[in-house]
Amino acid sequence: MNAHGLSPTRRPDAAAPLAGAAGGTRESVARLLLTAFLVALAADLLSLALGYGTGHTAAKPLLMPLLAGYAAARHAPPLLIAALLFGWGGDVFLLGEADWAFLVGMASFAAGHVCYLLLFRPHARRTPATPALAAGYAAALVVTVAFLWPDLPGELRVPVAGYSLLLTAMAWRASTLGLLAGAGGALFLLSDTLIATGVAEWPQLPAPDLWIMLTYGVAQLMLTVGVLAARRRPQG
Repeated sequence: MNAHGLSPTRRPDAAAPLAGAAGGTRESVARLLLTAFLVALAADLLSLALGYGTGHTAAKPLLMPLLAGYAAARHAPPLLIAALLFGWGGDVFLLGEADWAFLVGMASFAAGHVCYLLLFRPHARRTPATPALAAGYAAALVVTVAFLWPDLPGELRVPVAGYSLLLTAMAWRASTLGLLAGAGGALFLLSDTLIATGVAEWPQLPAPDLWIMLTYGVAQLMLTVGVLAARRRPQG
């Protein structure tokens, strides 16, 4: 009550409209970045299908920064953004033809997988992956490395085997976030396996880089959306 016996008039919360406007702007930015990612991925795949190397070289380095920007606009955890940016580093170095560029690119992707594993760890504690899935991934790892080993260049055998172990662990752990992230992890494993068969000089599918980038781009998108969806779910 004031001196006149009247209840004081409550001032409107000026921050509420501003917060709503900021949220709307962030949502618009997120949609724009996701659309740009999908356009860049489509341009990359079309370039690969047509054999237009310049288009692939221009589009591929855009993919992960755009997806990381989308994730940031959706309030993604820093580890997800770091994983995507390490993926960007891998993308750029794998555009080179030299063995050192391949190794640096693989190391960058490996750092991204470490980020994913750290990100998935709390979910793995709450929802452990099934033993059958673990056994399946372990069998796939052993069989793939065993068959690739004789045909890989000598200096790449140990790095590829170590990277394969890390990648398989990431794919397995991704399943603890749900079907979408689990499928993303599996596609990432498939994409990098296709790369390894090329390094081993095995017979390839027509337009092999097209299938590598298709599975990779969709994998990273599914992992990103899967992580964001898992954050929105109530924790039991």
